[in-house]
Amino acid sequence: MKKLILIAVSVLIVGAPALAQSSVTATHTNRPIEHYRAYIGEADLFNSKGTRLTQPWQIIRQDRANFHQYGIRDNEGGSDSFFADPANRQSMEAMLRNGTMTREAAAMIVRGNVWIDVDIYGSQGTGRWIDVTVSD
Repeated sequence: MKKLILIAVSVLIVGAPALAQSSVTATHTNRPIEHYRAYIGEADLFNSKGTRLTQPWQIIRQDRANFHQYGIRDNEGGSDSFFADPANRQSMEAMLRNGTMTREAAAMIVRGNVWIDVDIYGSQGTGRWIDVTVSD
């Protein structure tokens, strides 16, 4: 009887990590959707009513609205297809909250006149998070 119990326990212990590992792999389907580079200029620091924006996600969202909706584009600013959809721009705050951006990058975006690189991640066309970096 002791032998049978030990065998059953060892099968459960050995089998558990394999099950846990395969379930993580099976559910992780998020991947890069798109990348773009944009210049955060003076026009991006204010909303359409003229109010100064104070959060980086607001400014990045305004940049994409300026680009796609209002036709306000900085020289050499990059295009993207993902944020051409207003519903995707609306999800910008949540996507940035789920993604990464350093405090230094956030402060530089709020000041403006910087280039940003944005990587959009998700699955089946649905954005889950963005990673934002400031570059030269």
